[in-house]
Amino acid sequence: MSESQLWDDVDDYFISHLAPEDEVLTAALRDSEAAGLPQIAVSAAEGKLLHLLATIQGATRVLEIGTLGGYSTIWLARALPADGRLVTLEYSPRHAEVATRNIARAGLDKVVEVRVGAALESLAELADENPAPFDLVFVDADKSNNPHYVEWALNLTRPGSLIIIDNVVRSGRVADPSDTSPDVQGTRTAIELIGSHARLSGTAIQTVGRKGYDGFALARVLD
Repeated sequence: MSESQLWDDVDDYFISHLAPEDEVLTAALRDSEAAGLPQIAVSAAEGKLLHLLATIQGATRVLEIGTLGGYSTIWLARALPADGRLVTLEYSPRHAEVATRNIARAGLDKVVEVRVGAALESLAELADENPAPFDLVFVDADKSNNPHYVEWALNLTRPGSLIIIDNVVRSGRVADPSDTSPDVQGTRTAIELIGSHARLSGTAIQTVGRKGYDGFALARVLD
């Protein structure tokens, strides 16, 4: 058995017992694939982790940067109370259209707002609205802009809020000093920003599984 097959088998075991998908989640992935969206959504295990973190956090307001087909959005929104709010930002109108349908089928369209456009522009517009602080921010968009997303997350949260950044390992490329591609440089800068910022305390975890070799960073906003 190959190492990657072993990772898949272990993921399948954990998911079957701890994060089984229902028809709504399965349909979100199926319809996203049928619409030609890239198959880069979080795994079911990662989705359950996001759900648990939002629940533990007691989150009532969540900001997601990078919607894709709405799979992770559904996991996060299900952790919110009926009067909660999740704002999710998506660059592609086509992706946003698919996500909006998936979110509506999940019965979460009253909780979730999908905003379409370049995330940095949407974040500036959101900040101009002077919204109540977000309790959790999930960043899963273009990696070159990760440091900018962390800065915006700091502006839009409160002490005690969580910031989660997905895909920070880049199959190990993050630790390769010869790799100067924009996604790796953006990820490194975000990690180093978390490590040096006076208002952030964070860590990063490597993961293996159906999504290959990657990982995520988790930071808490300090006083």
